[in-house]
Amino acid sequence: MFFGKKENKELDIRKINEVSSLAAKVLRIFYLILIAGGAYIVIKLFQETRILDFVFTIVKVALPLFIGLIIAWLLEPFIKWLESKKIKRTFGAIIAYLILFLVILLILWALIPLLADQIREFLRIAPSVFDSIRSWTVDALDKLDSISGLDVNALKDKIFNNFENIAEHITGTLPETIISVVSSIFSGLGTFVLGLIIGFFLLISFDNTNNLFNFIPKNIRGTTVELLDKINGSLRKYVKGACIDCGVIFILSSIGLWLVGLKAPALFGFFCGLTNIIPYAGPYIGGAPAAIVGFVQSPTVGILVILVIAVIQFLEGNFLQPYIMSKTTKLHPVTILLGLLVFGYFFGIIGMLISTPVISVCKTIFMFYDNKYGIMDYTRKEELKE
Repeated sequence: MFFGKKENKELDIRKINEVSSLAAKVLRIFYLILIAGGAYIVIKLFQETRILDFVFTIVKVALPLFIGLIIAWLLEPFIKWLESKKIKRTFGAIIAYLILFLVILLILWALIPLLADQIREFLRIAPSVFDSIRSWTVDALDKLDSISGLDVNALKDKIFNNFENIAEHITGTLPETIISVVSSIFSGLGTFVLGLIIGFFLLISFDNTNNLFNFIPKNIRGTTVELLDKINGSLRKYVKGACIDCGVIFILSSIGLWLVGLKAPALFGFFCGLTNIIPYAGPYIGGAPAAIVGFVQSPTVGILVILVIAVIQFLEGNFLQPYIMSKTTKLHPVTILLGLLVFGYFFGIIGMLISTPVISVCKTIFMFYDNKYGIMDYTRKEELKE
């Protein structure tokens, strides 16, 4: 009879589970490193081979087509809803475009006269504003006169000479700048109108695009269509998140600008929300007209407008935008912030603009193949054992 010590099998099983769990976590980390490394290699290849420059050139040449595709893609759900109400696609496209034109006309009708009046008023009082700035600068420098070793008069001359040089430069280049801006506006309007026309015809025949799938081999056609549907869904979630984000900024900006006493706060709040889609540059573009009108009213209002916009954009960039996008695109806020930093570093403002949808699409593709082929099944099973 064997009187040796009985083995503790429970302890062995527990140790095996701990080792398996650790291996699963290491494997998950390895997957993440592999994905990050692959993304870095792809980005570097794009930079070295100038592929992105070529892509941007193609986009610039075919910009009306891309505008038309985006318009048709955005309006497609509305057309589908109208079709469910027994309205033919052609009439649905006409209704959608009439609503779109009405919105654009309402914005222009409200925006252009107000901005024109405010710009005229600003040009009228500009000399007195600059005189006030000069007087304030002189008073501030006079207070520094008591500092030993500081030549205040030389500092005044240098500052005012720089102001005069800037004014002369602006005055000299103003005609060219105006011509350039007007030309850009008309060129952009022509491109946009052509894009609208293309979008209308694409919208009418959007259902016929399904025939393009016939060119895909039958053995991968079903998988490709399913994947494209999921990518389409993730992109629409991004658009939904962007619209919610812009709507929140519109509400906050309107309230803040109303509290500081700015004229037409809802209009400028709408403009801030609309331009908020552009990372970094958008807030400045949206806030500039509000700040100009604020300074036309009074220096105090102008300064308060700048403070309101700065606070709102700080909250939006660091809290609201990552939170809203994380809820709609199902991406972690840290992932969104890291994406903005990485894409912004490599590709500038354009990179920041496309970072969240690109990451969302990449996640959709990975999750699709993970669900299909069980890439992460091992780690999931080990986590369930814990």
